[in-house]
Amino acid sequence: MTSGKIENSLYWIAAILGLVLDQASKYLVVQYLKAGKSFPLIDGVVHFTYATNTGAAFSLFSGQIDWLKWVSMIVSLGLVAFGIFGKRLTRWEQVGYGCILAGAAGNGIDRFVAGYVVDFIDIRIIRFAIFNIADVSINVGLVCLAIAVLIAAKPSKSKK
Repeated sequence: MTSGKIENSLYWIAAILGLVLDQASKYLVVQYLKAGKSFPLIDGVVHFTYATNTGAAFSLFSGQIDWLKWVSMIVSLGLVAFGIFGKRLTRWEQVGYGCILAGAAGNGIDRFVAGYVVDFIDIRIIRFAIFNIADVSINVGLVCLAIAVLIAAKPSKSKK
């Protein structure tokens, strides 16, 4: 930290905001939807459908929650350490890594506390897997990091 300003502040804002949104949305789904039940936001297009997942994305490694929870924990702790001890990041990198931390921590909390991840966003128009805010956060983070790489790779225009 320098002169009272938090280094990489967008990193921490993205991480905390993403984690709070993820955990709050999952709490509401668990409280107000019964497992397997669905609530249409836009009928036939987007529904909230309460589902549980003991695996990773797309239910890969289903039933293998024991090692997946440790992977989530290690990734989360590594990203926290990176945020504290790492170099000054660009804005895109800060948001990207912060979103990935939010997603890893959000799903990791589910795995440790409940033994499964709560999923609920059900895009029916394309029959996609049911997912959650943590999953969205990880993907937004990856897009931000891709943008950061593209910006860094862009040749700078030097004045002659």
